[in-house]
Amino acid sequence: MTTMDKITEEISHFIGLFHTTIEDVRLREAYTDFTYHVPQHHLRVEPVFDSNFEAPFEFLGFDPGVSYKAPAYVKPITHPAFLSHIQHPPIPVVDGPSEYPGMDLPRDLGPAGPRSMSVTLEIDPPGSVANYMVQAAGLSDDDYFNVGGSGLAFNPEPVNDTDLLEAAEDILSLSPIGDPEMPGSGDELIELIETIASQLKNWTASAESPMEVFVHQAATIEGIYVNGELVTEAPKLSDYHSFDDEEEGDDDTDDGPAPNVVVHADGTVTIDVSVEVVAGGNTVVNNAVMQNLWTAATVTAVLGDHFEINAIIQTNAIWDTDAITSAIESWTNSAGANEIFNIATFERMDSSEDTGAQPVTGGFPSAWAITEIQGDLMIANWLEQYIFVSDNDIGILSSSGVTTSVIAGDNTSTNHVSLYELGLSYDLIIVGGSVYDANIIHQFNLLFDNDVVGAVSGFETTGEGAFSGAGNLLWNQAYIYNIGGADRFDALPSAYLDAANGIAAGRNSLPNGVLTDPAFGGMEGLRVLYISGDLLNIQYIRQTTIVGDDDQIALAMNAVNPHPDASWSVSTGDNTLVNTAAILDLDSMGKTYVGGEQYSQETLIQAELISSDPELAARDPNELVNEAVVFLDDSMLTAETDAQGLPAPEHDSHYQNDGLQHVLG
Repeated sequence: MTTMDKITEEISHFIGLFHTTIEDVRLREAYTDFTYHVPQHHLRVEPVFDSNFEAPFEFLGFDPGVSYKAPAYVKPITHPAFLSHIQHPPIPVVDGPSEYPGMDLPRDLGPAGPRSMSVTLEIDPPGSVANYMVQAAGLSDDDYFNVGGSGLAFNPEPVNDTDLLEAAEDILSLSPIGDPEMPGSGDELIELIETIASQLKNWTASAESPMEVFVHQAATIEGIYVNGELVTEAPKLSDYHSFDDEEEGDDDTDDGPAPNVVVHADGTVTIDVSVEVVAGGNTVVNNAVMQNLWTAATVTAVLGDHFEINAIIQTNAIWDTDAITSAIESWTNSAGANEIFNIATFERMDSSEDTGAQPVTGGFPSAWAITEIQGDLMIANWLEQYIFVSDNDIGILSSSGVTTSVIAGDNTSTNHVSLYELGLSYDLIIVGGSVYDANIIHQFNLLFDNDVVGAVSGFETTGEGAFSGAGNLLWNQAYIYNIGGADRFDALPSAYLDAANGIAAGRNSLPNGVLTDPAFGGMEGLRVLYISGDLLNIQYIRQTTIVGDDDQIALAMNAVNPHPDASWSVSTGDNTLVNTAAILDLDSMGKTYVGGEQYSQETLIQAELISSDPELAARDPNELVNEAVVFLDDSMLTAETDAQGLPAPEHDSHYQNDGLQHVLG
């Protein structure tokens, strides 16, 4: 055995490791050459370039003039037939969910079988819809206040709402259609529409009536009427009243002194000596929107009569007689005159005008689907909105050398309804009975604002003053928009009569005279609705606002330290009564054929009453106030009081003075 010394062994190990490293390098070089020459066919190489994107066309938004109808009939895929005399083997139809529901395919279809097939399409009929809604809001804010240290008690006779309610009943009774009740059935609805049409046709304003009345009746009314005058543009409510808070932009931070505090340069502080009272400023709003798009057709065939009425009845009544003391004649009258608006708009859209008289292209329909309603189809939307507000305030005011603010009014009450009905449209609607269509808006605003502002003996003021006893706004605005031309009516062709009789007899077919109607040109199939009874459609809105704002204010001096230099602001008016209503009614999308009589009546009645009470205006307000003033003595201030405890129960008869219940009852 040969042994190596230590140095030789180390050299041998080094040489061996060197050879191993060389072999590793050789392998890596060969592998790199091999992978480098592998063809990269799976990689797709294309030049890189930037994409210039641009949209040269500007979208104009929704265009309602574009007419498109989905195909009503899709021909199913049938089995092919052999060209030779060999019969095709029967192909069974597998039961299960079909791509074309309602289609009956024959089991055997070959050259000896029928070359055409009968396909039955099923469509859904619309259901009747009825909405009867009543919204009633009642508010009583009859305040009593005694501020400023006058040492007096002001105890006039409180204002009773009886006079207000009696006046309201008198005004409501002057309506040509009275107070119609909600119909509970189709027969009652027909009777109601016929009765209202007769009442409107025969009604004339009485020469003895205290109201100024404008009446306009015609087969068709179009345009905007404001207080009996035809105008091109309706006034905007936002120009006369704002519902936004006046303090909306104010900052609630505590930086700096209060608005009624004045800091002088020498560091002294003075407080604004003023008296402010707001006894009016009430706002009541009835708002309603009805959109009836329940059903309509390109062609409507009515075997009976077609009866249509559209009516707007508006009444504004105000009693505003103020008895104001001569002691404040030098004050600024910060209120304008009372403003009264009756605004009515009648508008109609003829959908056939969008398409125009274009030639028929694409042929006429060869398929149809019929759905039936046995009986009447009723569309009834009935809404009544009532608001009653009582704000009869009693108060005595004097300045005590500080900033005094009394808010005894500034109430708000609202009713709001927005109704949107979207149903089904058809190409043809056949009505076996008659059509009764009515859109009626009935609006009333009634305001009592008879104020008394008197001065107690010894009252005087040298400071600035402002008084507002009027500035009331009564606003009625109604809008009726019909879809369907006023001249769309024509006599019923015999083909439509035959079609109605055939469907009533159970024959699910349409005569050629119906299919070749120019209105159906370019259609592949027809969606047909047959109503065996009547088509009843009524949209009725009644809005009533009644506000009593009869204030009694006494002005006095402070019993200990009078401040004649105080500034005053007294407001007893500035009430706002608003009724706004709009009806959108879809009647027809094209032609209407009538077999009986066609009756159309549109009526506009706008009335206003500005009344005064000469007896109240003739009396001296100072006399009225001083008669009700009582001086407080020590015995009245230290009168014995009952022991503390629960008060004895008393009979509550307040419901008898509920004005809203009185109106609704």
